[in-house]
Amino acid sequence: MSDMTREAMEYDVVIVGAGPAGLSAAIRLKQLDPSREVVVLEKGSEVGAHILSGAVLDPCGLDALIPDWKEKGAPLNTPVRQDNFYLLGEGGKIRVPNWPMPPLMNNHGNYIVSMGNVCRWMAEQAEALGVEIFPGMACSELVYGENGEIKGVVAGEFGKNPDGTPGPAYEPGMELLGKYVFLSEGVRGSLAKEVIAKYDLSAGKEPQKFGIGMKEIWEIDPARHNEGEVSHTMGWPLGKNAGGGSFIYHLENNQVYVGFVVHLNYKNPHLYPYMEFQRFKHHPMVAELLKGGKRVAYGARAISEGGYQSMPKMVAPGVALLGCSVGMVNVPRIKGNHNAMLSGKAAAEAAHMALEAGRGSDELNDYETEVRDGAIGKDLKKVRNVKPLWSKFGLGASLALGGFDMWTNTLGFSLLGTIGHGKTDAEATEPADKHKDIAYPKPDGKLSFDRLTNVSFSMTNHEESQPCHLQLKDPSVPIDVNLPKFDEPAQRYCPAGVYEVVREEGKEPKFVINFQNCVHCKTCDIKDPSQNINWVTPQGGDGPNYPNM
Repeated sequence: MSDMTREAMEYDVVIVGAGPAGLSAAIRLKQLDPSREVVVLEKGSEVGAHILSGAVLDPCGLDALIPDWKEKGAPLNTPVRQDNFYLLGEGGKIRVPNWPMPPLMNNHGNYIVSMGNVCRWMAEQAEALGVEIFPGMACSELVYGENGEIKGVVAGEFGKNPDGTPGPAYEPGMELLGKYVFLSEGVRGSLAKEVIAKYDLSAGKEPQKFGIGMKEIWEIDPARHNEGEVSHTMGWPLGKNAGGGSFIYHLENNQVYVGFVVHLNYKNPHLYPYMEFQRFKHHPMVAELLKGGKRVAYGARAISEGGYQSMPKMVAPGVALLGCSVGMVNVPRIKGNHNAMLSGKAAAEAAHMALEAGRGSDELNDYETEVRDGAIGKDLKKVRNVKPLWSKFGLGASLALGGFDMWTNTLGFSLLGTIGHGKTDAEATEPADKHKDIAYPKPDGKLSFDRLTNVSFSMTNHEESQPCHLQLKDPSVPIDVNLPKFDEPAQRYCPAGVYEVVREEGKEPKFVINFQNCVHCKTCDIKDPSQNINWVTPQGGDGPNYPNM
């Protein structure tokens, strides 16, 4: 398709992704120069449709970008009033006191929010400044210049047949060209992945690490609701099987966010992250809270967890990576949205200076310097050893050593230096015969639910006649390699039931991809032990339609 002639539109800056990073960049560009031509392209059916986050928001990013956000009606309605941290056993809990925790772990001054709704509000602010925002426009290709620089993207390609050829209603899409292109696709974005590989931006860095975060919204009995309460747990049910934990946030309208994160560096391919989440809700503490309530939404998203030492180089000719395309999550705080906003602001300021100087399509090195040496780098450097300590030594040691390291970093030094991560999450997966199978209880339909039922609460939809956006580099690998060696973990690590191994009597097993179920979490692209699955964008507007995640 790359030799096809397409219509082209030219802008100063083309931004891929209407998340907190991309929208912050668009707003800041217009604040600095209202005449600047800026476009934001969003693959979801609307802004916020593909946004899923915890989320307790540190408002420092908004403070820097839109200081009068309160007066302008930003949907930050629930300040954190109570902060709990528990270690869970199967039948009980131990509350960890707040006083020994480093100050950075304090949620005072933060807000429980729907990041989808925050992004919808940010899009209104951007449009009021003159930013063009096009939802339902998936960016399927990068456009390269004569010297290897990135000069734009292809967006809005529709109507391909399942084999990838143009169908009867084919629309080739447009080239949207910019002096600079910002990629703010979120975790494991397909274009960012291409850029990182092409320009070898991860050279000399630690591998990026990831978690899978699953989340349900519940409406609960008002007598059990405590608006502003934030709780985090570690321990049961994961135990020694995997790192991770949960969050329970009480927002307004008698609703709670119930979420569960599993670090994707687990060794046992029999582990089933989704079922760990469902089992967690049967803990007495959680079951009592949800008793008589109803789940109203479900979704899942990968989380970048590598932190400071895993951030790739963020710029290449004509392009900058923003937010989770780089990986800016502060793992112990479980927060990255504030850094995403700050990165968008920094990229916009660097691009503004370059454009004012008559530059274009070069490397925005000032942006990279600001991220590494400024507020984002300082935030992430303090906690850089928490994740590798957890991975190497387990929960107990990481709590003690990680806490000690965060305290010393608060004072400006670390006795541990910077610890590496080692293997990728895919490489961490061990053969199935080295591990015991894990028996999971059957969902009861009240507290716990099967995957396909829950996926229906993500409002996910994909046009079935298009090509499958989950591409196998070698179609034989799932059955010939992954099944005998790893018991094909795609059956379990996917939180949406996309992958099945179908066995019929007298026939060879068959690998089936139900791409219609995909919630765009990217776990398969990350965790497949053979690295055989490549996630690319489906046609624009397809995927989940999250209401207020």
